[in-house]
Amino acid sequence: MTTFVVVHGAWSAGWAWKKMRPLMRERGHALFTPTHTGLGERSHLARPDIDLDAHIEDILGVLRFEDLRDVHLVAHSYGGMVATGAADRAAERIAHLTYLDAFVPRDGQSVADLAGAAAHSRVQAAARDHGEGWRIPPNPMPPDTSPDDLAWANPLRMMQPLKTFEQRLRLTGAVEQVPRSYIYCTRPGPGDVFKQFASRAQSEAGWRYFELDASHNPHITMPDTLAALLGDIAGGPHS
Repeated sequence: MTTFVVVHGAWSAGWAWKKMRPLMRERGHALFTPTHTGLGERSHLARPDIDLDAHIEDILGVLRFEDLRDVHLVAHSYGGMVATGAADRAAERIAHLTYLDAFVPRDGQSVADLAGAAAHSRVQAAARDHGEGWRIPPNPMPPDTSPDDLAWANPLRMMQPLKTFEQRLRLTGAVEQVPRSYIYCTRPGPGDVFKQFASRAQSEAGWRYFELDASHNPHITMPDTLAALLGDIAGGPHS
């Protein structure tokens, strides 16, 4: 059995991975899907000072209190920022880190840095105009999302605290010793911010690289395929 811990993306929460739970269970795996503070069922805790470090502490808390070891972290989208920080601070608990169409930051980088100045300006304007200056309204779901999934997911997506995008991540370098994989979803949205990380995973030593013929949320749009791929990654070489 492999223990997977999902680090979800912006505006999302553990609920977004509900399709994956029975699929991973059927394959003999344990799947933890914690929710970041201020989102999902924890949206009542939202406040202006929630930052990237707060979300990293959420994941570290799950690892500690569940006493999880030999963990396969699965980082989706913004979750790449959180998972990188968590793996850097608790590398002894992590067997593998899989980035699923996710940010892969280096020391001192933020989402705002990696997405670029124009995207950051749009986010700040959205927070100012629609989020009381400190919350970012959700991005639209990809156009190939089914009507049923849109009806299910859209009402559950919460505004994201702005500081989580603006705080720069500080790393010790320990995460560089954790075996890593990158899964790139080949139906990108406008701007395709994740292509840069896919290219890096293909060109740098120490990465395993995979592609999915999917848009940005395969845990919603093609969970069977994603479950099989995660199982294959866990069962394959870890270095």
